[in-house]
Amino acid sequence: MTYLGESAALLTALCWSLNSVCFTVAGRRVGSASVNLGRLLIAWVTLVLVHLAVYGSPFPMQAGNTRLGWLSLSGFIGFALADAVLFEAFVLIGARLAMLLMTLSPVFSALLAWQFLGQNLSLPKILAMVVTLGGIAWVVWGDGDHDAHPHLWRGVLLGIGGALGQSLGLLCSKFGLTGDFPPISANLIRVTAGTATLLLFFSFSGRLRGTLGALRDGRATAFISLGAITGPVLGVVLSLIAIARAPMGVAATLMSLAPIILLPVSHYVFKEKVGGHAILGTLLALAGAAALFFV
Repeated sequence: MTYLGESAALLTALCWSLNSVCFTVAGRRVGSASVNLGRLLIAWVTLVLVHLAVYGSPFPMQAGNTRLGWLSLSGFIGFALADAVLFEAFVLIGARLAMLLMTLSPVFSALLAWQFLGQNLSLPKILAMVVTLGGIAWVVWGDGDHDAHPHLWRGVLLGIGGALGQSLGLLCSKFGLTGDFPPISANLIRVTAGTATLLLFFSFSGRLRGTLGALRDGRATAFISLGAITGPVLGVVLSLIAIARAPMGVAATLMSLAPIILLPVSHYVFKEKVGGHAILGTLLALAGAAALFFV
């Protein structure tokens, strides 16, 4: 038995850990809006070139209206909305706490699957959700140092919004990937929709020049470029492979392992104090998220 989907999900967690660090550093230099638009533009150009090299065309015109609609909606929700609030959370509370809040994604995924896919929501699943929420609450409460995080609760709310948006985006992608549609093509559609949405928004709000102008910061742009390759390009393609080849719950659980990876990174790179409560609370949250799909 091969574990292509599960392996892809684990590699996704590694990619998202790296890009969350890159976007945190860049966002603190030039702002989350510039990071979001900049990385999507870089990702879009990269994906067009990759799609041209692999499939001989710059865009999957054969996708069909229904598939195009689902994947575009996924890109709009996931890239234009959810990532916008998540990146602001990176700036306000750091990569570790923001990615910990993303472990709520399996909880939201279970609720959405119950509501829209008719999947069962049993008492053990509800208890697993409570365990996940308890672990997150323990970490957030213990990290309630307002000198270190003066905008803690705003960042927490934004992180929760990012988790909900990711789950909604995954659900739409699940519908769009039916029939073994290529993940690279699916991701190009999603990134195109997200990029177009942000370009229109910043153009009509008169902020496009200022948002792009911030990218003259060479160090920030370097971090954005690395984050774009490991996030919207490689990471998202791997996540689409994961949800296409593995059960959605298993994939979502493995992809939520980034907070574990980020514990030593936060300590050694961002010089954060990572106490025992943070480690135990993170493990508890991930255990609840994992149990959610195995009970």
